Formats: sequence, structure tokens, C-alpha cells
Amino acid sequence: MSSSGSTKAGKGKSRASTAIGHSRRAGVQFSVSRIRHSIKDGNYAERVSSSAPVYLSAVLEYLCAERKLRSQVLELAGNVAKDNQNARIIPQHIVHAMRNDIELSTLLKNVIIADGSLLPNIDEDFLPEEEQGKGQGSASEE
Repeated sequence: MSSSGSTKAGKGKSRASTAIGHSRRAGVQFSVSRIRHSIKDGNYAERVSSSAPVYLSAVLEYLCAERKLRSQVLELAGNVAKDNQNARIIPQHIVHAMRNDIELSTLLKNVIIADGSLLPNIDEDFLPEEEQGKGQGSASEE
């Protein structure tokens, strides 16, 4: 037995080595194992590959960390709330902001937000026709 400072503790593993989690190994902040359990518990497929939760956690982290997208959605929703004379942003304002922006609409076309309702859309055929002389007649008579 040598006292050379060997850190071997049998079977080739060193005592100083610690377990490295999936998230740290993948270099993401979102919990890979939590997402893996969510995928498995959701019964989305009979089998789940080991790379699927890593990829999904990276995508979710990207979407959450993308400040431009988040600030753009909040800014547009805030403008909609201000137009409706509300002090708070509600889910309907977020949906309205997403659907009126071309880029956000294409990115989030399959997204459903709870209590978001639909955009107010009335077909032009159902709108009443305006009379042409009604607005101009009162100013010219005086």
C-alpha cells in the first residue's frame, strides 16, 4: 500500500468524483429528469429516447430565455390593454397581441391560451352600410 495520495476506491472510480446530472451534462438549466418523468407519465409514447427530454429542455430554455420574444409579447399585450383602458394584462390581451403580429402568429399558430378566447372578427358583409350624405349634410347647411 503506497501513500502516494491515490484516490482510488476500488473498481477504478475515484472518491473525488461526484455524480453529474443530466442537466449539467447537457448544459441546460431546465431539469432534464423532470421533463423525462413528465414525458413518461404523460403516456405520449410507449418508449422515450434518452435524448428527447434533453432536446425538449433545451427548446423550453431557449423559448424562456429569449428576452426579445418575451418582451415583445408583453409590450404588445400591454399596448392592447392600454387601448382597452385596462391597467392589467389579461390572457385575452396576450392572444390579441399574438394574433395581430405576423411573426408571433406564425410562431405560435398552434398555441392555445386558457381563457384567451378568440379575436373579435366580424365579416364585412354583416356590418351595416353607412349613409354617404349623413355626415356631410350638417356641416354644409350651417
